[in-house]
Amino acid sequence: MTEAEAIAKFIDYLANVKNYSSNTVISYHHDLEEFVEFVHSEKMAPSILGIRNNRVCKNYISYLSSCNLASTSISRKLSSLRTFYEYLLKSGDIRTNFFEEVEAPKIPKRLPKTIKENEIMMLFNICDQNTPLGFRNYCILEMLYGCGLRVSELCALEIKDIDFINLTIVIHGKGSKDRVVIMFDDMADRLKRYISTYRLDLLYRSKDEANRHVFLNKNGTTLTPRGVRVILNKLIQDCGETFHLSPHMLRHSFATALLNNGADMRSVQELLGHENLSTTQIYTHVSFEHVRKSYEISHPRASKSEDKNK
Repeated sequence: MTEAEAIAKFIDYLANVKNYSSNTVISYHHDLEEFVEFVHSEKMAPSILGIRNNRVCKNYISYLSSCNLASTSISRKLSSLRTFYEYLLKSGDIRTNFFEEVEAPKIPKRLPKTIKENEIMMLFNICDQNTPLGFRNYCILEMLYGCGLRVSELCALEIKDIDFINLTIVIHGKGSKDRVVIMFDDMADRLKRYISTYRLDLLYRSKDEANRHVFLNKNGTTLTPRGVRVILNKLIQDCGETFHLSPHMLRHSFATALLNNGADMRSVQELLGHENLSTTQIYTHVSFEHVRKSYEISHPRASKSEDKNK
């Protein structure tokens, strides 16, 4: 089997068996082609299928580091190669996955940014619920902040995915993995009203009766992730504010709000659609103010000191 055949076989597996998105498949393919070029130029092995020790792997990490790539980028490329060779190992095409023995550079942990509660309320209040677009924007905020959806999941949402009786929504997440998120009563009522009235007003502008996506743009066609970002920026501008807000910040704020109010990590993991709990632990954090309040309430010395000051 040639290098090209091995890569083609792996890419087909990612696309048709694992059902990875086209962007993800393209990234894997690009990472493999880069490694092929490195192995050929450095002549450290006859081919990417003829590696005999992990020296090639370690040298490749050094090469990537010399290119001033971020640790996250290097780790992603190594993950692609590790997955590729693991696939070949299971297929019986190679005997050893040398990338399994190589450690990726440590990625510095950064706490994702959140939006303050008064800021999110400001955005809700600025939405004019008497207009189709204003009411739609209110529902978008509720879905991002109230359900923790990714912006791609929000835009892909279809009417058939919503169960108004059980107050649940089926979300088609990353890697074609479905999960169920929960609506509260007011959210469900507003979403039902939007779909039965204002969405129809927007849909009429495109006259595309076959479109079943929930959220439409001003022209009546399916809203895109870029369109959602434009909406958020416009809401901030209408508030007379200048702070930065991305859809993912609302997703993180959703998780943080749950944790700060007593939700367990496993429940948050399910609602976010994370395959591994470790991802949730990195993605979510408990605010320092919440830690401070918990300390002051729970520690006997701290609580006595607080009572004395009253």
